[in-house]
Amino acid sequence: MAETAARGRPRSETARRAVLDAALRLCQRDGYQALTIKGIAHAAGVGRQTVYRWWPTKEAVLLEALRDLVHRQGARLAPDTGDTLADVRTLLDTTFRLARELTGHALVGLMAQAQHDGQLSARLQGTVIGPRRAALRDVLARGVRRGELSDEEVPLDLAADFAFGTMWYRLISQHAPVDDDLAARLSLALWRLLSPGGPHQAERCAAP
Repeated sequence: MAETAARGRPRSETARRAVLDAALRLCQRDGYQALTIKGIAHAAGVGRQTVYRWWPTKEAVLLEALRDLVHRQGARLAPDTGDTLADVRTLLDTTFRLARELTGHALVGLMAQAQHDGQLSARLQGTVIGPRRAALRDVLARGVRRGELSDEEVPLDLAADFAFGTMWYRLISQHAPVDDDLAARLSLALWRLLSPGGPHQAERCAAP
């Protein structure tokens, strides 16, 4: 079922995009708690009732905005160049850049809200968190099929949790940045973790 309500007149695509962009931009600038439908409408240049006609809550706006952003990023969030390590790096680089510049506060705010809202938790898992984990897992699974990686010692689901768990921990605690350096280090860590023979074999192969 779609996150938005099919009420009233058909949506203008220009107005829809303006609302979604405004929601993410305001949330990143001012924080999740400060975000309001009134503020989103004003920033998007539409009436408040226009927003309410299409989205019942700010959570619904943010969920669609995050999902829409994934579609717009396309290949950079689901890369398939034939080079597993490069694809992992591209996916993490893009995900972390978006979190740093546009989506981080929305993600953390929705996650916090979802802790006491089961329906929101399910929607967040289904539209944002689950698909991101699945995209990384797919990249790693292709590496396994090509013989570049192995999932015999470390399951791919755990490997995906390792990468995105680090991102979430840094976003929530704010003790360290979610940046290009983290993407590079996590990409290499995943490569070593999943190398055939395990991390010890990867270290031996990398040694001069």
